[in-house]
Amino acid sequence: MRFVTVRADGNETVGVVENGTIHTMAPRTRLIDLLGDDGERLATAGQAALADPRTVLAFADADLAPPIVQPPAVRDFVTFEQHMAGTAKLAWAGGGVPPLWYDIPTFYFTNPHTLAGARDEVPMPPGSEMLDFELEVAAVIGREGRNLSPEAAASHIVGFTIMNDWSARDLQFEEMKLHLGPAKGKDTATTLGPALVTIDELQPRRSGTSYDLTMTASVNGTVIGSDLLSNMYWSFEELVAYASRGTRVLPGDVLGSGTCGGGSLAELWGRNGRDSLQSIGIGDVVTMEVEILGELSNRVRAGDPVIPLRPSMTD
Repeated sequence: MRFVTVRADGNETVGVVENGTIHTMAPRTRLIDLLGDDGERLATAGQAALADPRTVLAFADADLAPPIVQPPAVRDFVTFEQHMAGTAKLAWAGGGVPPLWYDIPTFYFTNPHTLAGARDEVPMPPGSEMLDFELEVAAVIGREGRNLSPEAAASHIVGFTIMNDWSARDLQFEEMKLHLGPAKGKDTATTLGPALVTIDELQPRRSGTSYDLTMTASVNGTVIGSDLLSNMYWSFEELVAYASRGTRVLPGDVLGSGTCGGGSLAELWGRNGRDSLQSIGIGDVVTMEVEILGELSNRVRAGDPVIPLRPSMTD
């Protein structure tokens, strides 16, 4: 099934997508509240919505919120070797993928309070002149787990959605000189959507430890890059297992795959030079498509001004 969170009549509610329409549940139903078990609660609610919807909306015209409006946590990994190799050329002298990358599926926590829906406008981060996008697929946790093995982790994934990890590269590169972060470089927006697609929908495309799905990123209608989700070095099951080590993963947690090959400007700048492509500016539309999962398309708008702190000691 494909579950969306839709804004309608001043409320957000959950709906099931079928044949181009959204079959909604009661107002203010939250997708996260339908998680927590082996998937039976979600499936039962979905079947009930299809049989007796509160309303039926056209999917093409719907105002879509993120499927999980405010996850308990959003972790973002880096699992595509091509992306890692390209950005390494931009990020540090000599480039090269660090050997440690092949040993642990490292991640960072990003902001769960600034999520955007599939068609929302996204603000320019304050002070940034070097905005980038990152094309990813995210797994969503369906039930709690702790200290999971990869084999056990599989049953804790309820489904997948597309993720755009918006990145202010100028802010990111500057603040990470202090060996912390990313912080404000990735704090303004993350797009999730359009739907939470349950894991059973992807099983026919299982390929090795991932899924044979084409991922494509475009800017203003021009394709920038594409890759296959099956090119992940680390599997989603391994990501969940690593995330649960010594702690808990909770229903609604979001775990991003990291950027696919060709799925960001930073990688292409690293390979072809900073002047090879312009960074994202106000008015640009970034579109991401992943087979089966759907499409995101966000226009960038002006953001908030920078409110100064104390004067710089280096000025």
